[in-house]
Amino acid sequence: MFQSSPEGYYDGILMDIRMPVMGGYEATQVIRELERGDRDLPILAMTADAFAEDVKRALDCGMNAHIAKPIDVREVMRLLDKYIK
Repeated sequence: MFQSSPEGYYDGILMDIRMPVMGGYEATQVIRELERGDRDLPILAMTADAFAEDVKRALDCGMNAHIAKPIDVREVMRLLDKYIK
């Protein structure tokens, strides 16, 4: 969806990690490699994978933050406020 959207359409992405066609880690890497001016938009992982190595993997693949499920709405709002201007 991001790739086919007009540049600047999205302010950020809430990225699920476990998706059927392309996982969140791979999708993030694809987004970061696109030739578009907004490829550095904030990407926040939202996943039940909450071990330290899961957080590290999310950050290493280019995500800005990791939010563990069950979702804490206050934490989501804090991170959105931090990353989206």
